[in-house]
Amino acid sequence: MSVDEHLQGTAGSPRGVAQEHRSLDTGSKTAERFVALAFFISFVATIGLGVTFWVGGQAQLEGAFLFVALIGIGAGIVSWGKYLVPHGPFVQEREELRSSDEDRAAFYASLERGSKQLGRRKFLGRMLGLSLGAFGIIQLFPFLRSLGPVPGKALFVTHWKKDSQVVKVDGTAVLASDLEVGGAMTVFPRGFEGNALDQVILIRPATTEIVTRPGRETWGPQGYLAFSKVCTHAGCPVGLYQELTEQLLCPCHQSLFDVLTGATPVFGPAPRPLPQLPLKIDSSGNLLAQNGFDQPIGPGFWER
Repeated sequence: MSVDEHLQGTAGSPRGVAQEHRSLDTGSKTAERFVALAFFISFVATIGLGVTFWVGGQAQLEGAFLFVALIGIGAGIVSWGKYLVPHGPFVQEREELRSSDEDRAAFYASLERGSKQLGRRKFLGRMLGLSLGAFGIIQLFPFLRSLGPVPGKALFVTHWKKDSQVVKVDGTAVLASDLEVGGAMTVFPRGFEGNALDQVILIRPATTEIVTRPGRETWGPQGYLAFSKVCTHAGCPVGLYQELTEQLLCPCHQSLFDVLTGATPVFGPAPRPLPQLPLKIDSSGNLLAQNGFDQPIGPGFWER
């Protein structure tokens, strides 16, 4: 359809047409401002949600930010579709008459206003993209936070080293006379009491030296044996000692370890023995570590 054909179907005088265009343009500007404001409010609320979650979270505040962010996006999209998108159907009657110069001038002015509106609509599209983009990025925060800190070499090297003193969780030194046969306790290297990766299960199956494997002839003085408490299956604490069977039990997945053969797994999903800590007793009766563990503790991720 030509420009002339369009103008020939326009009802009313040129002045009435111009007034109608001005009224529509004013209404669309108001709608555009509202849509842009809705998207901006949604963007700000999304940033607030991300910051609140990242610094530790507060359920009520996070819920309020999420509500405002979603309402802003929804209100902006609905208003855009209702007030800024043409609604049909459109019917125009045409006559084979040439438009007057005034009508042609009014139509060209309408085209100019339309091009300006198109520029403003691009701005609204950018605002919508900004709001949705920020909201999408925020969805990654729970995943990133769940990854936790990078372990580095923490599982390869513990704080146990040569001559580390064996102490209880309260820092009290462990003496050779502290455990009766069949007894067990959780111990740590001095200075690192309570450290989860350093925790060791200390047991005493006998009163004479115990050799769990060749090369470990001096590791079990006076019947004391010490093994890493971090299970080699999933990292749970192996905290139960069964005196009658002389086995350690991991309560998480029921892995059983035979202490007299170096905590070899005899049942359950644990793939390898618990690392054994070599012990010695000084002249004052204090339990010390001969050295640190000779292998990484915990799940065998480094073997995969």
